[in-house]
Amino acid sequence: MTDTWIPVESVPAESVESAAVPQQRRIVTAVPGPRSQELQARRTAVVSAGVSSVLPVYIERAHGAVLEDVDGNRFLDFGAGIGVTTVGHTPARVVEAATAQSRDVLHTLFTITPYEEYVRVAELLAAHTPGDFAKKSVLVNSGAEAVENGVKIARKHTGRRAVAVLDHAYHGRTNLTMAMNHKAMPYGTGFGPFAGDVYHAPSSYPYRDGLSGAEAAARTIGYLDKVVGASDLACLVVEPIQGEGGFMVYADGYLPALQEWCTANGVVMIADEIQSGMARTGAYYASEHFGWTPDLVLTAKGIAAGFPLAAVTGRAEIMDASHPGGLGGTFGGNPVACAAAIAVFDTIEEEGLLAEARRIEATLTAGLERLRERYDVIGDIRGRGAMIAIELVESGTAEIAKTPNAAAVSAIVAYAAQQGVLFLSAGTWGNVLRFLPSLRMTDELIEDALGVLDDAFASLA
Repeated sequence: MTDTWIPVESVPAESVESAAVPQQRRIVTAVPGPRSQELQARRTAVVSAGVSSVLPVYIERAHGAVLEDVDGNRFLDFGAGIGVTTVGHTPARVVEAATAQSRDVLHTLFTITPYEEYVRVAELLAAHTPGDFAKKSVLVNSGAEAVENGVKIARKHTGRRAVAVLDHAYHGRTNLTMAMNHKAMPYGTGFGPFAGDVYHAPSSYPYRDGLSGAEAAARTIGYLDKVVGASDLACLVVEPIQGEGGFMVYADGYLPALQEWCTANGVVMIADEIQSGMARTGAYYASEHFGWTPDLVLTAKGIAAGFPLAAVTGRAEIMDASHPGGLGGTFGGNPVACAAAIAVFDTIEEEGLLAEARRIEATLTAGLERLRERYDVIGDIRGRGAMIAIELVESGTAEIAKTPNAAAVSAIVAYAAQQGVLFLSAGTWGNVLRFLPSLRMTDELIEDALGVLDDAFASLA
């Protein structure tokens, strides 16, 4: 793979400028620069203070794995819009498909006069989500909306009320999903009262609890049986790799054991693949890594490369439980977003991006292991594909106390930003540094970022 992965002659005239963004970092001003500072002043006057930014640099162009701000600084993007631009910024097929669709139909509302693009996205989801049974989908706008609809469908199908989630989970910012989140601040503090009948079960956290998959599953199931009661439980919603929780990878066998219990008790088990899906982990859906076939799958973020689109996909008999008119929404499955999503599926297949995710995992984890040999604040390295994290602890505590070190994460994120690398934090205690690059991130760029990360760790001393 080369840095300039789209031939300019294949790119529509509208996107040639974006395609010209060089795939390398460059800092030419202070960060943020003068033009970004001017825009920040304008923003402060008119944008709610509740809408914050990790780094107040204002992006003018983006391509592949690089962001360029209004001051000409270029950043290696290890956030990808929190997992949205998995196939890269301004990918040619997506730009072309969305541009063409925008010339034909911008909106009709599928529930009034339908169109083929919506149907094609549902076909692709049926083909690529786990399970070889008949599946159906509903398309919506965002991840939180997908969670809401998944819960609604499960309740309709089972006739039950209760919803269960796992510790350290994150599911969104709507009223129901705020109730489903593990961490209150910043997502839910002061915004209640929240939806009821939501229960938080203990999870599997191998680095901290030391439990096998069977042991952790028995603990979770024991809670669900005793505190909720299987006969009242509509669904269990689980991220196969937890996102905001710190890219938690459960112990082997944990997820299949939960699915076995759910199936035996008529509980709908829902995979929240909003961050982990769409090729990010080296499989179309992270559930595949764990031998888990969920009843419903939630897709968003990477499905349309930046256009707003999300979906609930699952067993046809569950998806058909809703009465006609019970599902839908004004903008859900917009034609332009659907055209973009179709192009995303094509891009993954035709450009071998599942293998690229596995390449990124190999290069990145090898580099992080080298750093762990030098810096004992790195307690754990975990994840799959282009969804990798390191958990930082206080020096000397990695083996026993494992004291969370959020200050180190904050310092590293700030240091890297000044050097032109965008990292994100995560974790219940804010002590996880996550790496969420697009699948266009080359080995050369990863090694460059690892060099910056090495310097950032050294600066902690």
